[in-house]
This record gives sequence, C-alpha cells and structure tokens, in this order.
Amino acid sequence: MKLNRRSFVGAVAATTLAAPMVRAAGHGKPRVVVVGGGAGGATAARYIAKDSDGAIDVTLIEPTRTYYTCFFSNLYIGGFKSVSDIGHTYGTLASEYGINVVHDWAVGVDRDAKTVTLAGGATIGYDKLILSPGIDFIDGSVAGWDISAQNAMPHAYKAGSQSELLKAQLMAMPEGGTYMMVAPPNPYRCPPGPYERVSMVAHYLKNNNPTAKIIVADPKAKFSKQGLFEEGWNNHYAGMIDWIGEEFGGGNVEVDPGAMTVSIDGEVTKADVCNVIPAMKAGRIAEIAGVTDGNWAPVNAVDMSTKADPDVYVLGDASQQGDMPKSGFSANSQAKVCANAVRGALTGSRVFPAKFANTCWSLIETNDGVKVGATYEATDEKIAKVDGFISATGESAEVRKATYEESEGWYTGITSDMFG
Repeated sequence: MKLNRRSFVGAVAATTLAAPMVRAAGHGKPRVVVVGGGAGGATAARYIAKDSDGAIDVTLIEPTRTYYTCFFSNLYIGGFKSVSDIGHTYGTLASEYGINVVHDWAVGVDRDAKTVTLAGGATIGYDKLILSPGIDFIDGSVAGWDISAQNAMPHAYKAGSQSELLKAQLMAMPEGGTYMMVAPPNPYRCPPGPYERVSMVAHYLKNNNPTAKIIVADPKAKFSKQGLFEEGWNNHYAGMIDWIGEEFGGGNVEVDPGAMTVSIDGEVTKADVCNVIPAMKAGRIAEIAGVTDGNWAPVNAVDMSTKADPDVYVLGDASQQGDMPKSGFSANSQAKVCANAVRGALTGSRVFPAKFANTCWSLIETNDGVKVGATYEATDEKIAKVDGFISATGESAEVRKATYEESEGWYTGITSDMFG
C-alpha cells in the first residue's frame, strides 16, 4: 500500500472499551501536560485536543520553535533534502487545535503536587503528564568524548544544527579524506539510522570526493538490515566503506577530539570528519521525574503509563516497552494509544484496545529504498511483536524505487499527523 496523509492517519481502527472518568480536582477542565514536541509528544497533544473537542486543557512544552525530524535528516546530509524540508513549526497546533504551546525547557516534575517546572520559572499543573523527551547520551560511553566535544565530533543524532554541522564538515573534507563513524551500542534511536547515514555520506562523497574513505567502528556484531545495506554498499560504493564490527575491535574505541584521531583496538587513525554516536538513554526530564530505571522508562504496554506512576506516561525513544524499535513511526503509534487512554480516563470516553505498528525505511542510493517493519500488541509483560516484514536482497530497481516513494508518502503523512 502506498502511504499518504489520508491512509496514514486512518490506518488504526478497532473495537472500543468503556473507560472510567476521572475529574480534575480544584479546577475546571482536566489538564494534560505533554513534554516534548516530536513524533510522540506532538501527536499525543494533537489527538487529545482534537478528539476531546475542547473538554481537556492541553499544554505542549517544547523548547524549540522549529522542530527538525531525525527521520529523513540523513537524506539532508546526503543532499536529497534541504534543511527546511525537515523543519516543522507548532502554529497549527495552537491555532487550529487550541493547544497551549510553551517554548521552554521542562526542568522539574513534582509527582505528588502534579506540577511541571519550567526553566523560565513558571509552574504548570497537570492531571495527566505525558513525557516524550527523546534521547540523551550516556557520559563516558565513548572514551575521550563527551557532549562538550560535539562541535569537533558531532553526533547529529538530534536533528537541526548538529545535522547542519556534520554536513558542513563533510563538504569541507579534503580530497581523499577520511570520514569515521563511531556507531552506538544497543538499544538506541532508529536501529537502521547509522547505516543509512553511512549510505548517504557515501552518496555525497561518491559524487563530490570519490577517493575519500569511510570507516565505521561498531561495538555490535550485527546491525539492522545488515544484508540489505551491505548489498547496497557493494553495488553502489564498492571499496569505499570499511565496517569494523565487534569481532575486529569495533567496540574498543577511543577518540581525541583535539587531535581528530580515533583509536580502534589500539590502531590510531586520523579523521577529517568524525561522527561519534554515543550510547543513549531517556531524555533528562524522565530521569528528573523519577520514572526511569537509570537509562529508560519502563511502561505498561496497554496505555504507555509508567510503572512508577499511573498518571505519568512515556512515549517513543525514552520508553522501555518491549519489542518495538525506537523510531518516529513507533512513537507516533504509541502516542495514539496513549492519547486515547488519557482522553478516556479524563472524560469517560471509549478506549480502543492497544494496537501498534512500525516501519523503518532507509535510502541507500538514489531510488534504492529498503524497509523493515512489524505489527505489535499489548500483553501484560510488554508490547509484543505479532508479525513482521523486511525488504529482500536482489529486489528489482522498480521495487526499490517504489519503496523509496512509499517513504516519501509516509513522511508527508506522519508530519501532518504530528503538526496538523
């Protein structure tokens, strides 16, 4: 099925269940505060606002006025998209859905008082709190690198200025130079993401700096869509990419941002561009709220509520939910389940049984798109995979082009679903 806005938005349908109504204490409308305006948070805020028809007061807290999607940011690096193509604003959520959009950092959560504190000093009360803060990085996970080194060795795993910086560094590489990536350990945001990035960097270099080299130091023994990526690299970028996995020391890495060197299992290489993608954990506000296990936030599959507090929900990358990958599609899918459950709890409206889906598309070269995906259901233990699919090696050019075009339709659909 070719995805577009209508088919994407209408993809979820199910029978309904009754839900108890919870009244907010001491004020008029029930209040929902959503922290984080990405694929999880923006979707949840929009669905709660539009489906409650004004019965719920929705506040969305997001520090950036323009949100740049991590999905498709690799295509910007490869030259297939402009930075404006992946940037989105919140005006429609405010004007058409009545969402109170606050551009500030959430810096505190008092779960007893049910308040969120902002960096600017304001305090906002809630009846239900939805956290969708994405990822932060684990200090010390790559020897020699911390967040202060992100300008010398960018991660570009939070899209926007980091994506622009990495692309600028790529464009400034000397002829025959070396691009190095330090790939992350599991679990991390967007499992195919680093390898799509390698493909997009290779695409750029093939057309602009064809004698350049790409070296990937990877702590994992295998990675998402590995057969598909390796087939694509052999077909399109033969001799350009050297992937060093766990068996050959890919996890024994140390970087020196000042000298721009990378040591892989004791062998030091000078890098012209070094893209360090560290180990990840839930965005800081989830830890501040006290709903993480140290790295991720365990949640109940049926509604994405946290194990620590039934009135706090965690969506997307920050959640520890079971079998779903950490992806934009997953966050959007989880947000709809959560929004329906929250609306039901606050207004007594019907609640749909939880069903989830995900697809991750990757572009390897012009019109050479591949995908992997699955459907999921809620069990008592986790979000559990029901069935899945993946592109096959050796597919025709027509099939691969159709897969890429499908991804373009999905991007249009999900960003409309997020931002209106």
